[in-house]
Amino acid sequence: MPESSNTPAAPQRTRRHWLLGGAAGAALLAGAGLSWRRHAASDAPAGGDTAELLWQQSFETPEGAPLDLQALRGRRLLVNFWATWCPPCVEELPMLDQFHREQAARAAAAWQVLGVAVDQPSSVRRFLQKTPVAFPVAMAGLQGTDLSKALGNRQGGLPFTVAIGPDGAVLHRKMGQLSHDDLASWSRT
Repeated sequence: MPESSNTPAAPQRTRRHWLLGGAAGAALLAGAGLSWRRHAASDAPAGGDTAELLWQQSFETPEGAPLDLQALRGRRLLVNFWATWCPPCVEELPMLDQFHREQAARAAAAWQVLGVAVDQPSSVRRFLQKTPVAFPVAMAGLQGTDLSKALGNRQGGLPFTVAIGPDGAVLHRKMGQLSHDDLASWSRT
């Protein structure tokens, strides 16, 4: 009776599994490295980037009043792109509102907060009735996605926040939910 052919193939399968596992691990590490590099770049100061396109925009507020962003030029501005269907966006809004209220109580060098709603106007209005904020909100809809990309949001994801200096230079960017540490660090610039 012939011997089973499973015995000689077992070491080959083991080597093959190690090689495939090693290749998969290398691909995973390379992908994680690329992702980290992109994420780190989105948080970095933007060099010579400016918010020139921002000043050219005009939107409605949730109440239907015009909101000309040119009026915010020359101030330190924190622009937060958000939507009602985005859980991290909704979670960070109360913190942004608190930051806005604290800054409003300060001197002229304080930060102004602007929310840019990338969402259906009716959804934003319903949400803000339940969870009001004191800072201005621009009803940008899908146009907000283009504006966020122009300000450095390479992925087009939400939430996305940009800190802009009085000279219009982009000082900081963050893809993802803000933390108290982010706001504390940025407010010192």
